[in-house]
Amino acid sequence: MAGLTGDGNYYEDFAVGNVYEHCRGRTVEQFDNYTITHMSLNTAQAHFNLPYSQALLDGSFPERLVVGLCTLGIVVGLTTEDMSENAVAEIGMDAIRIPNPVFTQDTLHARSEVLALWDNPERANTGFLRYRFTGVNQHGKTVIEGERTVLLKKKTYGEGSGA
Repeated sequence: MAGLTGDGNYYEDFAVGNVYEHCRGRTVEQFDNYTITHMSLNTAQAHFNLPYSQALLDGSFPERLVVGLCTLGIVVGLTTEDMSENAVAEIGMDAIRIPNPVFTQDTLHARSEVLALWDNPERANTGFLRYRFTGVNQHGKTVIEGERTVLLKKKTYGEGSGA
């Protein structure tokens, strides 16, 4: 069952099994790759040295490899409007896999599937959402996947709670 996309999604608007095809895509620029590579102090030359990258795997890489943190950030960002616009806390991410490389000028798209929902016993006006995200490139190849858990507002958030 497909979920409705948009920034009005509260905890109650989700159901286990809903799938979201996020409407936006994002083309990866060299600036994105350089910024995250250098901010994270990643010293793997395949991310910033073009001749080195092109020589890897007998020349099968046409461009510098986009660092995994950059791919993760873009794909999770693409899911945000639909999945976590009403989040009050990031709980965690795990089961992250990067099965295919990303290069600059690849355009990434995201899809999410709701895996679990449960009430927050400590704050009745919030609940937990766990979802699987998948990022694909312009050729439909999966480039990243993982699971994310966020704490979401319920529609009653702010009513009489001072929030």
